Amino acid sequence: MGVVNPVRKWRGYSKPQRSELYLRWSLYLMALAPLPISLLSNTSTAENEGYGDAARVALVIGLLLTLTTLRAYRTSLDHYLKRPSDHLRWLALNSGVAVAGCWAVLLLGPRGDTGADPLPFSAAYTSTILFSAFGPVAVGLPPRWSAPAGLAGLLAAAPPMFLVGINPVAACGALTFTAIVMTFVGCSCRSFAWLQSVVWELDAAREAQARLAVAEERLRFSRDLHDVMGRNLTTIALKSELAVQLARRGRPEAAEQMAEVQKIAQESQREVRDVVRGYRTAGLHAEAIGARAVLRSADVDCVIDLGEDADRLPLPVQSVLGWVIREATTNVLRHSEADHCAIRLSRAGDRAVLELENDGVPAVPIPSQGSGTGLRGLRERLAAHDGELTVPDAGPGRFRLLATVPL
Repeated sequence: MGVVNPVRKWRGYSKPQRSELYLRWSLYLMALAPLPISLLSNTSTAENEGYGDAARVALVIGLLLTLTTLRAYRTSLDHYLKRPSDHLRWLALNSGVAVAGCWAVLLLGPRGDTGADPLPFSAAYTSTILFSAFGPVAVGLPPRWSAPAGLAGLLAAAPPMFLVGINPVAACGALTFTAIVMTFVGCSCRSFAWLQSVVWELDAAREAQARLAVAEERLRFSRDLHDVMGRNLTTIALKSELAVQLARRGRPEAAEQMAEVQKIAQESQREVRDVVRGYRTAGLHAEAIGARAVLRSADVDCVIDLGEDADRLPLPVQSVLGWVIREATTNVLRHSEADHCAIRLSRAGDRAVLELENDGVPAVPIPSQGSGTGLRGLRERLAAHDGELTVPDAGPGRFRLLATVPL
C-alpha cells in the first residue's frame, strides 16, 4: 500500500471539503481547552498541598472530557449538516461528564475554612469545563433548546462553589462571567456550523446551475431538431395520406405525391445530419452573450473579447466557433470550480483562433456522468472545417483551450 501524500490529498479536496476540514478542526481545538487548566492545576500542587487530590482528578476529568467533547463536536456538526449521527447521546454523556467533573474537582480542591482562597481555582475550572461542554450543545441543538440546556448545566455546576466556602457575591460574579463566556462560545460554534452549511448549499446551487446549463443545451438541441423535423414530418404525413387516397381512386397524381414525399424525406435526412454534426448556424455573438450570462449566474467572472473582425468571419467559421464557446462553457461549469474565465478571438494569418482559459481546475478531476465526449465532439466539428483543437498546458489549477479554423 502506497504512502498517502497529504499535499496531494489536500489538493484533491473540493473547496467545500477544505472549508469543512478547516472549520471542523477549529471546533476540535476548542475541545482541548480543559487540558491546560488541568495541567496547570497539577503544577500548582508543588506550591499548595491543598490542590493535590483536586489536581489529579482534574487531569483525569480533563482527558475524559476532551475525548467526549471531540466526539460530541463531530456528531453535532454532522447532525447540523443533516447527516446521520447519534449526537444526542454524546451531548448527554459530555454534559454529564462536565457537571460531574465540576462537583468532584471543586469539592476536592481548596476550601475557604482552611484559610485558602478557592475562588481563582474554582472560577477558572468551572468556566473552562462548562464552556468547553457547551460548544457541542450549541451546534447540535437549536437555540430554543441549547440556551436552557446551558443554563441548566450552569446551575447544576454552581452548588460546589458555595459549598467550598466562596463568598456568595464572588461566586455569583464568577458564574455570571462563565455564562457570558458560554454565550460567546456557543454563538461562535453555532456560527461555524452555519457558515459550513452555507458553503455546502452554495456548492449544491453551483452544481444545479451546471446541470441546468447542460439541460439548456439539450433543450436547445431538441428545439433545433423539432424545428427541422416538425414541419417536414407533418408535410410527409399529409402527402402520404393524400397519395393513399389518390391511389385508391386510381389517380396518377399519387405517384407525384410520393415523389414529393421522397424528396422531403431526403431533405429531412440532410437537415438532421446538419443538426447532429453542428452545421446549422450557431451565432458567434449569440453564443458569447449566452456564455457570459450562464457563467455569471454561476458566480464566474467572464471576460469575452471577440475583437472587431468577428462579424467579418465567414458564416461557417462563426458557426463552428459558436459551438466551441457553447461546449467549452458547459465544460467550465461541469469540470471546474472556476472564479474567472476569459474567451478571446483573434486572427493568426489566414486562421481564426479562439482561446478559452479558466481557473479552478482541481488536482483530481471532478467526477461527472457521461462518457466525456465533449472535446472529441468539438474536434470532429472543427475537423469538418479543416480546423483543430488543442489543449496546451496552462499551469497548475488552470485550463486552456485553443480552437483554430482556416479562413
